[in-house]
Amino acid sequence: MAQTRLNLPNTITGARILACPILFILALSPRPELLLLAFGLFVAAALSDLWDGYLARKHGLITDVGKLLDPLADKLLLVSTFVPFYIVSHRPESVWDIPWWGPLPLWLIVVIFGREVAVTLFRSWAARQGSVISAGPSGKIKAFVQNIFSGALLLWYALARWAEAYGWEGATTWEIWSAFHGLVVGLSLLVALILTVYSMGVYVVQNRALFRRGEA
Repeated sequence: MAQTRLNLPNTITGARILACPILFILALSPRPELLLLAFGLFVAAALSDLWDGYLARKHGLITDVGKLLDPLADKLLLVSTFVPFYIVSHRPESVWDIPWWGPLPLWLIVVIFGREVAVTLFRSWAARQGSVISAGPSGKIKAFVQNIFSGALLLWYALARWAEAYGWEGATTWEIWSAFHGLVVGLSLLVALILTVYSMGVYVVQNRALFRRGEA
């Protein structure tokens, strides 16, 4: 029996979409308490992605609408963090630098967003051909690592602003924590970049039959 479009997993996905503009605004704030709020909202949105997928699979509530909305929500979540990160990391104060990276490079944004645009356009074309393509395992792992980076950076910015304000810099505890936290931020961005390129290659290979059909 066909599933109704409006079910709990799709409602959760819709709520995640609605949270993205709020997250975008909060992530641009210089105030640590608002950055911490952005971190909390981002974690809730990221966890909701796991929750709605679990509910859909467990209760047989997977729908074609959900297959299309879920990747859209993931991409909006990506935009609502990476665009503010680009803007914020180019502020003149060094506290906004991304560990290991400094200002977020424009070429990295182009690679990550270019992959998402290409996949979205192909999914839209495939839907018009009668094929609904959901996210594959490599794409989900890529999104998971991107989420680790985004959450870690939002928390980094909040803590770094507090460290600056309260003179934590130079304290042994802060130095140890910032070294570990900075490693998580910098390494997760590198891994996310690698997985972005890899998952795109997997996507092309797995859907080569549709590409050939389009050329026929």
